[in-house]
Amino acid sequence: MFFILATPGRGDVPIFHRFARAIGEFGPIYIYEHPVSGNPVYNHPPLAGWMLLGMNELDGMGIPFSVLLRLPASLADAVSAVLVFEIVRRRARIRTAVVCACTVALSPVLVSVSAYHGNTDSIAVMFALAAAHVLADRKRPVAAGLIAALSVSIKFIPIVTIPVLLVVAARAGRPVLIRFCAGLTGAMALIWGPVLLTVPEALKHNVVDYAGSRYRLWGLVRFADWLGAPESAIAFAMGPGHLLFVLVCVAVGVWLAWRRPSEAPAVVGLTLALLLLLSTASGVQYLAWAAAGLCAVGLWEGLAYNAVVGVAAYLAYSGPNLVIWTKEALLAGALGWAVLAMAIASGMHKLLAAPRTVDADHLRALSKVATPRSERAADLFENSAK
Repeated sequence: MFFILATPGRGDVPIFHRFARAIGEFGPIYIYEHPVSGNPVYNHPPLAGWMLLGMNELDGMGIPFSVLLRLPASLADAVSAVLVFEIVRRRARIRTAVVCACTVALSPVLVSVSAYHGNTDSIAVMFALAAAHVLADRKRPVAAGLIAALSVSIKFIPIVTIPVLLVVAARAGRPVLIRFCAGLTGAMALIWGPVLLTVPEALKHNVVDYAGSRYRLWGLVRFADWLGAPESAIAFAMGPGHLLFVLVCVAVGVWLAWRRPSEAPAVVGLTLALLLLLSTASGVQYLAWAAAGLCAVGLWEGLAYNAVVGVAAYLAYSGPNLVIWTKEALLAGALGWAVLAMAIASGMHKLLAAPRTVDADHLRALSKVATPRSERAADLFENSAK
């Protein structure tokens, strides 16, 4: 709140402000067909457009847009902290859950991105974690489907987690899968339907086919540039080739979800972290993808990532230009990438090494969601007697 109220923001605040004004003029549907002067292509899903429309109206009433944009993301980080606490406390000691939640709440990565930079990445991640928690831990497949639809409707990045949730629901049986799909498709039809029926080609070009920024500041393309890889290879990786990396993330997430359906929140966190690791696009705000999810995976994984990558984020934001990092920021980013890789490897090892008996009990409990109430009451009575 200090950064929101005491600073004008940086990075995407002016870009989103121009988007909001354009949406106020053309509407949240036809904005996809109209270029915005001085801005990159409008690449945000439909729900973000409705959110910006409301912010534009409030901005006209005198509430600063810089506050309006950064407040939802910061509130989403607070929700993510609570979600991480709820997720971890079911699987580890309460002390571990408290530290993991505090790591999210005090994350320099999230403070920098949500409260200073201004974007919707943290909101999308929060919804993705919430969907996994509600499905696996709360056993509410319809609600989980609705929340999953919200995650990809505010930012398209969590699309890699939808197959993970589908596998978790499918492992619990057809009734659970049907309920999850009903919530997911119902919300998607409501949010995406008007745009798909009106400007389908523009939506596909701007959102679905968007490959991210072209800067070489982070990850694989940064290392390729340092090593002097051919420009044609780098261009392919940042162009059509980026879909291959996305498919790898989906495949790994689906495999983990099939092996450990009871650990759906951690699998979602690892899938988003792997997407950041293999991303061929560079943006400081992308660092928020793994900040909360890795805290749901494990204590040391979350602490290491947020501490090291937090330094890289600080150096990037304190530099003269967000798309031209200093040498120190680039080195910190390279170290952060290596820490991210080790955190993902450690998290996967934890998931696969844990006893599988928990998953059988979890699937039985989740499958009973769709059983008649009379049967569930009988089971409850029997268990109480025991």
